Amino acid sequence: MELPDHELKRLGSESIPEALEKAYHYRLLNEPLEAESICLDILEVDPENGEALIILILALTDHFSKRLQPAYRDARALLERLPDDYSKMYYEGLIFERRAKASFHAGQPASGHVAYGWFQRALKCFDAASKMSPAENADADLRWNTVIRILERYPEICPTPVDLSEPYLE
Repeated sequence: MELPDHELKRLGSESIPEALEKAYHYRLLNEPLEAESICLDILEVDPENGEALIILILALTDHFSKRLQPAYRDARALLERLPDDYSKMYYEGLIFERRAKASFHAGQPASGHVAYGWFQRALKCFDAASKMSPAENADADLRWNTVIRILERYPEICPTPVDLSEPYLE
């Protein structure tokens, strides 16, 4: 199928604040493709726009349950563009947390064990981000607590058991 010959329209820099608001609202409406597209338009004009980068990362993580790749890879690649170490660590933790949830909800054999590994990576990031955050910013601590409560609520999210039994020999 051949696509019509159309080009993307470039945003004017004056429209960025309203476009950011729209991207945020599309995420709330569970329309991550729309939010993703708007953020890409904003970043085309303002490549360092931190708010657009964050909304884009979050929109990509919204895809994890339906199409993990390339959304996971693309979200991770955006981390380096975030403006500070706290943001990089916090959003890396968020990416890991959402990957853990997607793995767990997939319901595949051993999905609880897979999710556990991702949750552990998220906890390390949230702990590091917490140490970097100003006192009034409890975001990393709130995410940490959420992960801990998930681990407490779902005992099937646990480390892979180590089989210490002897192999059966004839």
